[in-house]
Amino acid sequence: QVQPVESGGGLVQPGGSLRLSCAASASIFNIQSMAWYRQAPGKQRELVATITSGGTIDYAASVKSRFSVSRDTANNTLYLQMDSLEPDDTGVYYCKEDWAYGRAFWGRGTLVTVSS
Repeated sequence: QVQPVESGGGLVQPGGSLRLSCAASASIFNIQSMAWYRQAPGKQRELVATITSGGTIDYAASVKSRFSVSRDTANNTLYLQMDSLEPDDTGVYYCKEDWAYGRAFWGRGTLVTVSS
């Protein structure tokens, strides 16, 4: 099954940084938009950031000053740079691809744990 693949999660102390990667299932320019979501234990999945094929980026208010999205179009990879991590950032981080005609593909996620 075609799906994006996340990597880069792990254990980090509060105040630390991590960079997540998402290998897209196809050329980024063929995907209408991509997004990072996260799901904390016992909570619903929430949107972290989105980026359109044209490069427009939006962030959730809770991460806007700390997280940064970028992409490598040559390698069809999306990144999420996470700085000043807090315990509340703990969760499984998912990459989502939104294609035309309402199709969407989710990755399996990568676990981020922020703890001392």
